[in-house]
Amino acid sequence: MENEELTTYQKFKRTLYFSVKRFFDILFSLIGIALLIPVSIIIKVIYLCTGDTSSIFYTHERVGKNGKIFKLYKYRTMVPNADEVLKKLLKHKKYRREWQKNHKLEEDPRITKVGKILRKTSLDELPQFINVLINDMSLIGPRPLVEGELEKHHGKARIYESIKPGITGWWACNGRSDTTYKRRLELEYYYIKNCSLLMDIAVIFLTIKAVLFKTGAK
Repeated sequence: MENEELTTYQKFKRTLYFSVKRFFDILFSLIGIALLIPVSIIIKVIYLCTGDTSSIFYTHERVGKNGKIFKLYKYRTMVPNADEVLKKLLKHKKYRREWQKNHKLEEDPRITKVGKILRKTSLDELPQFINVLINDMSLIGPRPLVEGELEKHHGKARIYESIKPGITGWWACNGRSDTTYKRRLELEYYYIKNCSLLMDIAVIFLTIKAVLFKTGAK
């Protein structure tokens, strides 16, 4: 009986937590979207000055809560034909090994000069406030993965997809690109199992620190 009451209390506590979290998600996403217009104009002008006339926005399919596929919005930091360039790069053993191990390239030749600045300042993430407002994402949560990324991690996909992905999270403020892929997943799982308002507040302050000191931003 005591265990049943505890389980009921835990369910109530978790429901309350996610309700409060959603309120702040909406509040901060509206503020973030308000910044999109002036920032987008500046980025567009800079790209035009470099001779790049393609869209400054980039969308990519990611996996959200309960395995739902959604379009992730970001500022484009790579060349317009990045997917085609990646296919050519992966024909080389060096790049293929690195991609299979970390799902990224340390010195990615597809990143533009403007894109490097956007990544270093984390401004490329700003359009994701749109995803937060339409409830595909949360302000804080595990990073959204591409479909099939956790196929080798048996039974882990269900855990990872149990909550909405976030713009920032426990991994993002604890090393980010400076960590290994295995360590990244460990940090994400830790957050999923222990998420709370206090932990979210800690993530916000640690993220601000990481952005200011450009920790792990590449």
